[in-house]
Amino acid sequence: MNAQHSTAPDAAPGPLDALSVVIPVYNEEVWVRTAVEALLAAGTAAGLTLDVVAVDDGSTDGTPEVLDALARTTGIRVLHQANAGRLAARGAGVEAAREPWVLLLDSRVIVQPDSLRWLRAQVAANPDRRVWCGHVDVETQGNAFAAFWSGLVKIGWRRYTARPRLVSFGSEDFDYYPKGTGCLLLSRSLLQDAVQGFDSLYDEAHLASDDTRLLRYVASQERIWLSPDFSFRYHGKTGARGFVRQAYFRGTTFVDGYLGQPGVVRRALLAALGVGALTAVAAVRRPRLGAAGVAAVLVAVPATVRAVGGSAYEVRAAATLTPVFVPVFGAGVLRGLALAAARVVRARRRG
Repeated sequence: MNAQHSTAPDAAPGPLDALSVVIPVYNEEVWVRTAVEALLAAGTAAGLTLDVVAVDDGSTDGTPEVLDALARTTGIRVLHQANAGRLAARGAGVEAAREPWVLLLDSRVIVQPDSLRWLRAQVAANPDRRVWCGHVDVETQGNAFAAFWSGLVKIGWRRYTARPRLVSFGSEDFDYYPKGTGCLLLSRSLLQDAVQGFDSLYDEAHLASDDTRLLRYVASQERIWLSPDFSFRYHGKTGARGFVRQAYFRGTTFVDGYLGQPGVVRRALLAALGVGALTAVAAVRRPRLGAAGVAAVLVAVPATVRAVGGSAYEVRAAATLTPVFVPVFGAGVLRGLALAAARVVRARRRG
C-alpha cells in the first residue's frame, strides 16, 4: 500500500447528520455487544442516523454469532473475513461505509451517552474542525494491567492529561498529545486516502503501527481535535499472559510508529536504546553497576507516574509491573528494529 498521498486539504464532508461507524472485531464476544448498544444509544441521543459496519476479522470465539445476532436485532451490517489484522478489517469497513463522516471504533471502547450529541453541535458551530480523536478514560478498577497502561499514558501525554481541555494538534506537535484510531472521527475520503496510502517499516502488515503512522498522515492534512466532552471509556484486557503479549506487540509497533519520524519520541527512543546498551555492557563488566542501573529504571517509572498525577492504584501497578514490562517491551523494540532492517536489506537486494 504505497499510494501517493494528496497534499490538498480534505473537502468538507458537510453537516454531521449521519455517520458511518466502522468496528473491527477479533475475539470480543464479551465486549462488542456493549460497545454497539452504547453507540446506538448515543446516536439516538444525538439525533444521528448511524450506519454501523462491524468487521469480524476471523474470530475464533463466539464473536461471529454475537455480531450476527446484533445484525438481526439492531440492523447493523456485519462483514466476515479471514483473519488479516486490524488495518485490513478497517479498510474493508471503510470501503463498505455509506456516509461522508466515519467514526472508527474499537470493540472495547464504549462511547459515553452525550459524546455524539456534543460533537454534532461542535461540528455545526465549527465546520472547519473535521477530525476528532476521542478522549479516553481507562477503566482501571480491579485491573492492575489497565492501571499500568493508564499510568504510562499520563507520563507520555501529560501536556493534555494533566489538564484535559479542548485542544488541537498537527504535525508540528503531534508527539505531545494522546491519540489513537480506537475512537477517531473524520471524513470518509480522508480516511480512505490515509488507509490506501499507508506504509510501514515492516513487510509484516499485522505488526505495523496502524495508529501512529496512519494518524501522522491525517495530522499533515487536518488539525486533530481533542476534548473531554467527546469521551469514551476503554476496558483493557486482563491477565498476565495478555499483558505480556500486549507489551511485546506495542514495543514492535512503537518502532514502526516513531523510528522514521523526527521528534521528541524518536529522540527518546534512540536515547533509551543507548542507555539500554550501556546498561547491558555494564551488567556484564560490572554487575553491581548494571544492577544499579536496572533498579533506577524500576524506581523511576512509578515515581514519574506519581509526579504526573497518577492515582495510587496506577502507581502501585507501575511498581509491580515495570519489572515485567521493561524487558518484554524492550524485546518488542528489538524485534521491530530487526523487522525494519530486514525490509531494508530485502529492498536493496531487489533494487
